[in-house]
Amino acid sequence: MTLNDTVRRVTDRIIDRSRDTRGPHLDRMAAARSKGPARGHLSCSGQAHAYAATGGDKDRLAEGTAGNLGIVTAYNDMLSAHQPFERYPDLIRRAARDVGGTAQVAGGVPAMCDGVTQGEAGMELSLFSRDTIALAASVALSHNTFDAAVFLGVCDKIVPGLVIAAQAFGHLPAVFVPAGPMESGLANDDKAKVRQKFASGEVGRDALMAAEMAAYHGPGTCTFYGTANTNQMLMEFMGLHLPGSSFVSPNTELRDALTREGAQRALALSALGNDYTPVCDILDERAFVNGIVGLNATGGSTNLLIHLIAMARAGGIVLDWQDFSDLSDVTPLLARVYPNGLADVNHFHAAGGLGYMIGELLKTGLLHPDTRTVAGEGLEHYTQDPKLKDGVLSWEPGPEASLNTKILRPASEPFQSTGGLKRMTGSLGTAVMKVSAVASEHHVIEAPARVFADQEEVKAAFKAGTLTEDVVVVVRFQGPKANGMPELHSLTPILSIMQGRGQRVALVTDGRMSGASGKVPAAIHVSPEALNGGPIAQLQDGDIVRVDAVQGVLDILTSGVLDREPATADLTGNQHGVGRELFAAFRANVGSAETGAAVF
Repeated sequence: MTLNDTVRRVTDRIIDRSRDTRGPHLDRMAAARSKGPARGHLSCSGQAHAYAATGGDKDRLAEGTAGNLGIVTAYNDMLSAHQPFERYPDLIRRAARDVGGTAQVAGGVPAMCDGVTQGEAGMELSLFSRDTIALAASVALSHNTFDAAVFLGVCDKIVPGLVIAAQAFGHLPAVFVPAGPMESGLANDDKAKVRQKFASGEVGRDALMAAEMAAYHGPGTCTFYGTANTNQMLMEFMGLHLPGSSFVSPNTELRDALTREGAQRALALSALGNDYTPVCDILDERAFVNGIVGLNATGGSTNLLIHLIAMARAGGIVLDWQDFSDLSDVTPLLARVYPNGLADVNHFHAAGGLGYMIGELLKTGLLHPDTRTVAGEGLEHYTQDPKLKDGVLSWEPGPEASLNTKILRPASEPFQSTGGLKRMTGSLGTAVMKVSAVASEHHVIEAPARVFADQEEVKAAFKAGTLTEDVVVVVRFQGPKANGMPELHSLTPILSIMQGRGQRVALVTDGRMSGASGKVPAAIHVSPEALNGGPIAQLQDGDIVRVDAVQGVLDILTSGVLDREPATADLTGNQHGVGRELFAAFRANVGSAETGAAVF
């Protein structure tokens, strides 16, 4: 199939834009690669320190002829998605020994849960945790004792942070190993209805707690299609997972077999073998375009509009939001997974999942078919499903047709002809909107603004009964420089109630929404942010704002607004507590959301 013209044009544009940064990155990786297996250059004392606690693996490590695999793990048992990783190091070590290699836990990285910190002060560390993870993973690999790496991570900031670190060590091969989703519990739509009833005072906290516990009930990733599961999709589209491994449930025989195979595959890709495939050869411009197409085709998390940019820049590749928007214009929406539909990721996987979707996108020329991956040359590998028969892992062709067209459709009959994301520009700045779950009648909202400094002020106004008219709710001083850009997840039930009452309502913010944000039009990541001179700081109550996801417009219609002095905010309350004081350097040095909100 001929490559789609827009896909080709956007890819060429990214390549041209990245020439001054991509070339030097690849030169650095080539220099690191030319030195050969790193631990051979360590002193005898240095090697002895590295091998002292490895027991029966000592001799093999000292000989230096077998591959040594570094395990970077985000394990903790507070995150349901990461709890299964507790068993992985032993599985990986045994798998490495089975093929004559060794494996060591190189280090751990922090992993926080946005679901726990939503609406709390800890959420102000969430975005910065991504770069902290990248730093921690780099420390883990800095000992230079590894020939390849496996990265154990799933959730929101963890996978992007690990990819940034993998890019810094791009001369090493790496396989990303997931844990899989928890079994389906209370339907996500039913959970959302209880949240709305609680927000409106119809049910008490006991009913809310019961619903939440029924939804989040066991080990594995949350089953809605938020940032964590979007990460897993990307790792397949970009070739860093084994094919079909993203949505296999934890603690199953197939999951364990995939973990063992991931370890052995990472060793096989090292410079000691015959199939050397470093990360820098996998994560090229084509791989990132494939990831953006996957993001659009699945209606994925808006958080990746920040993370993908930061992940790419770590490898010298420069993306911008126009790339996402242009690819969205030609990418059909093939999936309806909550919050874009009623199904969860388990239902999506059962209907044909990523393998079927990748096959459909390849047939229509919307993906680069010739990328390098951990499974071998070409994305066609990712149309296959893993199977375990009599203890032997193999891959077989996936389904040729969707097994449930209410969840997953062919490219010839998509849910909508364009993808899930829209870039918006105008006199209010630049923003993005996830439109895949927003009904068409809500794509254009023109209404007076109500301006707030945080989401608690919005909640208070709602409870006071002052948000009863058509309105554009503006929440500012929520950008990365102001307070770390927390998600404004708790606004979703309130705005949904207002929309359900028949009000014309939209959200405009320089902050983030949840990766599961859905039915209410939300122009988010507004740049420049209020603290950085953005026009959003000049808005006042009553100013008319137009949010137009059809034309991609974010405009102030009231005259004279940009002549005003910008508002200021008292942010002293955001500087201390739950570790926020330790992140002052991050807030001072962070880039804009448009450039990935990175501190590097």
